[in-house]
Amino acid sequence: MSNITAVLPTDPSGYWAVYDKISSVQIDLNTAEKLWAAWYQYMQNDVLATGITSFVMHETVYFGRCLPWMIIDYIPYFQKYKIQQGHRNTLKEQLTCAALVLLQHFTVELPQIWMFHPLTQYFGISISTPFPSWQTIAYQVAIFFVCEDAWHYWFHRAFHWGPLYRGVHKLHHKYSAPFGLAAEFASPIEVMALGFGSVGIPIVWCALTGNLHVITMYIWIILRLFQAIDAHSGYEFPWSLHHFLPFWAGAEHHDVHHEKFVGNYASSFRWWDYMLGTETDQVIAKMQAKKAASKKAL
Repeated sequence: MSNITAVLPTDPSGYWAVYDKISSVQIDLNTAEKLWAAWYQYMQNDVLATGITSFVMHETVYFGRCLPWMIIDYIPYFQKYKIQQGHRNTLKEQLTCAALVLLQHFTVELPQIWMFHPLTQYFGISISTPFPSWQTIAYQVAIFFVCEDAWHYWFHRAFHWGPLYRGVHKLHHKYSAPFGLAAEFASPIEVMALGFGSVGIPIVWCALTGNLHVITMYIWIILRLFQAIDAHSGYEFPWSLHHFLPFWAGAEHHDVHHEKFVGNYASSFRWWDYMLGTETDQVIAKMQAKKAASKKAL
């Protein structure tokens, strides 16, 4: 049992009654920390408390972030920012995609999420209060972004190898003009392989350092979901992040990957594709040069 549920004896009263008791006992906690502690105390089952929080958080953030992009599709003003002009996925296509993604969330991701709490305890990921400082959260999230980007680059690039592309990754490329909901539209094998970069890397970090809180993981996963959904949005704005951070990938970087089916394999940053010559334009130029050389040889 965590030190949260050990603060008070089992209390069958409602959540807010538990919150009031937590507030009177742990007066040094801030409001967010009191809400967190009261949730675990109220549930009296850490596995259930973490599992419900993780799943609800994921579904709320994923579909909540996708909704604005669905609305933007029907606002004429924003159509000038559409990357692939003339390509707008129908509402039926988006709802079909959403249904398949939701089915996968319940059949593939939910069982894994349910095992998340035992993993946190085995590797020493904290669920206690108080939360870590914002400086700790910031530097750990930054490390996770860099490490996940490297993981994603190499596995995504591998998934474009013939047999793996046909057997695994092709499903994700069903939509050559991507939209937000398609961010997690992929085969279960791909979801687990690429998903390790988002979930497994923080766990490995904790195994090596012994320093990680679940709240940091949640903040990281929320930001990673925003990044993935926005990269599939199909829109490029003057205020898009990569205009201010040139090494940030963004929608423009990933959209052309879906359109051309090659290159631009990284998730968050551009440096792997730049350094290894796998930016889409470079890959296409190499393919064309190779094709021209073959014709000349004949």
